[in-house]
Amino acid sequence: MTDTARFVRVLARKDVLALAFGAMIGWGWVVMTGHWITTAGSLGAVLAFIVGGLAIVCVGLTYAELAAAMPEAGGEHVYSYRGLGHFASFVCTWSIVLGYMTVVAFEAVALPTVIENLAPGYAVGHLWTVAGFEVKATWVAVAVIGSLVMMSINYVGVRTAALVQKLVTLLIAVVGVMFFTGALFTGSESNLVPLFTGEPSMAAGALSVLIMVPFMFVGFDVIPQAAEEIDLPHRDIGRLLIVSVVLAVVWYAAMIFGTAYVLSAAGIDPDGLAVPQAMAAAFGASWAGKLMVLAGMAGIVTSWNAFYIGGSRAIYALARAGMLPAIFARLHPKHRTPYVAILAIGLVSTIAPFFGRSTAVWLVDAGGLGIVIAYLFVAASFIVLRLREPNMPRPFRTSGGITLGVIAIVLSLAIIALYLPMSPSALKPVEWLLFAIWMGVGLALYVWARMRYGLEPARRLGQTHADTAPEPIVVQSVVGNLPERRAARSVWA
Repeated sequence: MTDTARFVRVLARKDVLALAFGAMIGWGWVVMTGHWITTAGSLGAVLAFIVGGLAIVCVGLTYAELAAAMPEAGGEHVYSYRGLGHFASFVCTWSIVLGYMTVVAFEAVALPTVIENLAPGYAVGHLWTVAGFEVKATWVAVAVIGSLVMMSINYVGVRTAALVQKLVTLLIAVVGVMFFTGALFTGSESNLVPLFTGEPSMAAGALSVLIMVPFMFVGFDVIPQAAEEIDLPHRDIGRLLIVSVVLAVVWYAAMIFGTAYVLSAAGIDPDGLAVPQAMAAAFGASWAGKLMVLAGMAGIVTSWNAFYIGGSRAIYALARAGMLPAIFARLHPKHRTPYVAILAIGLVSTIAPFFGRSTAVWLVDAGGLGIVIAYLFVAASFIVLRLREPNMPRPFRTSGGITLGVIAIVLSLAIIALYLPMSPSALKPVEWLLFAIWMGVGLALYVWARMRYGLEPARRLGQTHADTAPEPIVVQSVVGNLPERRAARSVWA
């Protein structure tokens, strides 16, 4: 295998933490905190995130063990292939690619929306109306520029992307600490009342928030996608994955508590930006609120960046295993990035704003189902490999064993049920249509690729143990027309 066909191991401990933590926090905490507090009460909302966070930790522990045992790029793709087989691996990875790409598209739409909070009235030049949303020229321009910048950052290398992720995550953390500290000094216990709310019972309010929690933690799974670029002992990959989830739980709980401690229940607008409002109240200055909006914008960047990394590696993994057209299996000879996959994601991200905000929400809802399906496949792979390969080297071995895997499967199925008809959060018909189209296109590409490349490119997926370097596999005609195409290619995860 030539050197140009390898990822570069450059991600250090702080890079990995910033990648996963930044992916999980995003922009949602800025716009949803007020809704959570008014729905469940101050303590009810905090408890919902703690309980939901523990559930995600259970799922994350299955990821952590497998990521340390098979530290190959692509994560879910490798685990599900080794545990469940060729087609299951494709379904798992194609599902999570949908989730990653829809989040990237949504962040492109979120950016100009945030700008409206800093510069009201900037959106001018009516283009058209989609699903009731008026698409404005300047609004689209901001989104497209942001998309092209993020695509360029990821195109030129993971070092650049990691540096941006660290700096922006640091900004978020600093502002968050400022807010929480200020809230403790200026808030009042009386503002926390009511501790619990909800109809027809107080528990109903907490449950209404709880069903949203898993979606706020999507992003820890980006760590396994970039495993071949992490320069750490393999056991630390699993540890950092869990640490990142715990940090996200602390973040959400702190933002909810700080907001409720500063603002009274009557002063919280469930549809407004409660956290910036609380920040301004805590410091007695409007600039503080705008600073918090900037921190939210930074959350958009970290999530956007992380899912570019995760999505491009997942697409690359499918192509390197012969499950997608070969062009997506190319690494840039200089930057060592899956540049074709990055360009494909960038194209989707750039086009999305032209369809307005409503369609982006449809995409994210459909993509959320894809991500949870991947969780289910990983949990099933965890159990199968524990039973079938009990002696497989596991540098990070979870103590729950099969029981933990069963819990992860039950939790994944419970979350999937939230998308189904009769659920309060069920997908809309148009969202089911989008999901069906995506899976149908994927199936067609899978059948074509299998006829073209056969099963051989994927033979050694997941066969690399944590204490060895990835063994090469021979992939004929899967990496383009370069002279090196007949050389051995390393396994991508």
